[in-house]
Formats: sequence, C-alpha cells, structure tokens
Amino acid sequence: MIPYFSLTIFSLGPLTLHVWGLFVAFGFLLGAFMAARLAKQRGDDPQIVWDMLTWVAITGMVGGRLGHVLFYDPGYYAAHFTEVFEIWKGGLSIYGGFVVASITGILYLRHRKVDLLRYTDIVAFGMPFGMWIGRIGCFLIHDHPGTATHFLLGVQYPDGVVRHDLGLYESVNACVLAMVFLWLSRKQRPVGIYIAVFSIWYGATRFGLDFLRVIDVRYFGLTPGQYFSIVFFGIGIFFIMWIKRGAKKCRS
Repeated sequence: MIPYFSLTIFSLGPLTLHVWGLFVAFGFLLGAFMAARLAKQRGDDPQIVWDMLTWVAITGMVGGRLGHVLFYDPGYYAAHFTEVFEIWKGGLSIYGGFVVASITGILYLRHRKVDLLRYTDIVAFGMPFGMWIGRIGCFLIHDHPGTATHFLLGVQYPDGVVRHDLGLYESVNACVLAMVFLWLSRKQRPVGIYIAVFSIWYGATRFGLDFLRVIDVRYFGLTPGQYFSIVFFGIGIFFIMWIKRGAKKCRS
C-alpha cells in the first residue's frame, strides 16, 4: 500500500509552478528527445522532430482539453465555462490530444515534404517515454482515482479507502512499453512497427484499466477512452497486417 501524498504546486522564487503541467512538459521533451534519437539512428533528420515539437505540443494540449470537456463532463463545463481554461488542475483526454496532435503532425510533415510514415513511426517511438513522465504528474495530483483494492500498489486516499490510482498504473505501463521499444530499437525494424505496437499495447491496456476508474462518465457501460481504445487497437492490427504483407512481397 502506498500512503497518500499530493503535490500540486511549488514556488521557485517569485514563480509558482504547477507540478502536473511541469511533468507534462518534461514528458513532451523526453518523448521528442527519444524520437530524435531514433531518427538519427535510422538516418533520418532529427531536427524535423524538434521543429515539429512546439506545434504538436500546443495542439495536443488543446485537443486533450477539448476531448475532456466534450466527452467526459460537458454539462459541468457548460455551467462553469471559465474552468475550461484551467488546465493546470488536470483534465485532459489523452486520446483527444492524440487526434488533434496527429492531424497537426501530418499537416506539418506534408508541408516539409518528408516521408510521412517514417516520421510518424519515429514519433510513435517517443510516445511511451513522454507518457511515462507525464503520467507521473497525474499520479501526483491524483486526478484518476480507481476502485477500492488490496493491491500492493493501491493508494490509501484521505477517506481511508485504499484505491487503484490510474495515473500511477499508466505511468508504469508506459515505462514498460518504453523499455520494450528500447529493446526493439537494438535492431533494424520495418517502418510502421512502433505505430503498430504502440497502438495495440496502449489500446488494449487502456481498455482494461478503464474498468477500474470511478469518476469517468460511461456511455453504454464503457468510458470514452475505451471506445477510442478499440479504434486504436484496430489501427495497430491494420499496421501489423500491412507490415506482414510487405514482408511477404519482399520474400517473393
């Protein structure tokens, strides 16, 4: 059991910093660093990853907030409209961020006239590293409490109930996937493999973990994240089949 502790803000001289936002920012930087590292390893241009970072980060945050507002609690934010902009309190839909950031990234890569699939695969490689750090911020503000549990990693909340903490679980899950990606990157892999593995892994694990959530809205028994997870999983399966077809053609 993990004792409850919360860290939301801290002061640095005259500055007041929000811990959640700080970890999300560090996550973006680590994800970009690892993606640029893979780009260099593959013989692609790592500067393109860094040039794209600002646009993807900003639009990803906007998309994440819109996804949360529109799918998770539209009634509340309709009545408290000014809180839509208080993102430092948490409340981002990672899938909303994925969708909007992906559109931005695709448009940017087309503008740069580079191989869209190669660089999308490179960005996918960096995703679990960024999520690993970013989700620590979610854990520190405990914005994803789960059902009661006796599990070793359960957190004893102030009401005395030991609960699953989905921020912690998602950080651990992303860390494990990041280690898998490091192992995969030791050898040359077909383009698209990181998109496939990330989509299948995250889609499947997020679908299962969402059953433990207690505050998320549900539509026909499933959270918005679970519906997006099904789509994500399907995208991963599509890329696996596409890679296998390509391998068969090479052998023929």
